[in-house]
Amino acid sequence: MPRVSEEHLERRRQQILDAARRCFARKGFHETSMQDVFAESGLSAGAVYRYFKSKDDLIGALASQTTVALRALMSELIRAEPLPPPDVLVAALAEHIAARSGPDDPLRLVPQAWALALVHPEAAEYVKEAILAIRNCWYEYTERMRDAGWLPPDADIHAVATAIMGVLPGFMLQHLIIGDIDPETLARGIRTLLPYGPAA
Repeated sequence: MPRVSEEHLERRRQQILDAARRCFARKGFHETSMQDVFAESGLSAGAVYRYFKSKDDLIGALASQTTVALRALMSELIRAEPLPPPDVLVAALAEHIAARSGPDDPLRLVPQAWALALVHPEAAEYVKEAILAIRNCWYEYTERMRDAGWLPPDADIHAVATAIMGVLPGFMLQHLIIGDIDPETLARGIRTLLPYGPAA
């Protein structure tokens, strides 16, 4: 019975997070009220507040959850054999982003969370944790690039990882706001700038 109860609690928690995600994706963090979340989830105020004390709690939980799938995909790709060259890796990650950035999709929340992190210290902690986790993935990838001979033995792995880190946020913003870039375009640019890999 306790196990079933825990599963029920987790399902209810996820129900609330899914409702909040849809509201935030449609209206933005600032314009969404807790009443919107109650209505979208079909739950009472008391039921929602049992799990989340405020809108900031919801935002923090979603900020942590939203990039989990992206980090899992990155980890899988950067540990693959043979090591994928930068254009192949970036294209796969950009495809993931593009497929999950529709009107109600979770990755639309990411730029909103970045903006919120600038003014809300609690949100900033969640966002910082997610960003550092992704940057650690890039560290691992650049180390493998160096070991494969794609980078000089004395390459500054920190500098390379932090530089590459900027590629996906740039793609995300252009894809969401301008709408004239796709994963293949990004891959062609990376292939020109970083012509590393088995054929290089």
